[in-house]
Amino acid sequence: MNIKQFTLASMAIGLLSLVSTSSMASDTVDTSEIHFLIPGGPGGGWDGTARGTGEALMKSGKIKNASFQNMSGGGGGKAIAYMIETAAKQKNTLMVNSTPIVVRSLTGVFPQSFRDLKPVAGTIADFGAFVVRKDSKYHDWRDVLADFKLNPRKVKFSGGSSRGSLDHLVAAMAIKAGRAKFRRVVYVAYDGGGKAMAGLLSGETAILSTGVGEALTMAQSGDVRILAVTSKERLDVLPEIPTLSEMGYGVVFANWRGFFASPAMSDEKVKAYAKLLGDVQETPEWTKIKDRNGWVNLYNPDSEFYHFLENQEKELGVLMHELGFLKK
Repeated sequence: MNIKQFTLASMAIGLLSLVSTSSMASDTVDTSEIHFLIPGGPGGGWDGTARGTGEALMKSGKIKNASFQNMSGGGGGKAIAYMIETAAKQKNTLMVNSTPIVVRSLTGVFPQSFRDLKPVAGTIADFGAFVVRKDSKYHDWRDVLADFKLNPRKVKFSGGSSRGSLDHLVAAMAIKAGRAKFRRVVYVAYDGGGKAMAGLLSGETAILSTGVGEALTMAQSGDVRILAVTSKERLDVLPEIPTLSEMGYGVVFANWRGFFASPAMSDEKVKAYAKLLGDVQETPEWTKIKDRNGWVNLYNPDSEFYHFLENQEKELGVLMHELGFLKK
């Protein structure tokens, strides 16, 4: 072997060694357990998403252990601050969140934004639903609009989050699409979806603005009725429920849900968790849980998720200015 051949052979061995080392490094990223941080109380959409995802990961054998921690406060801000302040300790923690992380950052409910964390992956979409009691006089969304145009104060909407939040925004969007005075929407805010549902059932409000996932079980049991949903086409889990779009009101809106890591987590581990969250969506265990909750897959891993959030921030900013929720 001459010197040139020896040099080329040495380079080849070196490159193979580098690839092998890199592959080994990737393989050593431990994703066998996840601690799910939930920025709200039990029973809400965040709670259901985290626990459903953990259940699918465990039952499909993708991870060995899942633990859960509810941390309410500040519209989700307490959990975000905790993730940042204790970043070095959150080695296996994924915090669930959704569109409100964008909305509440825009409105200044908390000073942080998704940029202060590491977006791991968007996983599902939960469309909006307008829910009434089973004995409600409303059987069609157009009846709601007609009453609202006569006297907005007699058509009270409710939601499980604060004024100017997602539940309020979706209600305002639907009323605006019906050519009514959307800024006159009377919105009653409750601390969580369970309390908002109780307010509806007790007669405190006429219509609940919420996600399909939070209303599905009670609607299927006949305790409440869903008048309309904000998907483009009818949902497989609710084939009899019309969409606002098919009624001529061009409102299509999905509340994404996904997961974030602390700013201290390595990019390599973020990508590994992102892949894990994508892989589990190919399992029958996930499909069962997804269908049970009325979710739609909306998978966006790490950098794609980040760009998705940037675009949504711009779009929601314009909408919220138009609806009067943000000052110009």
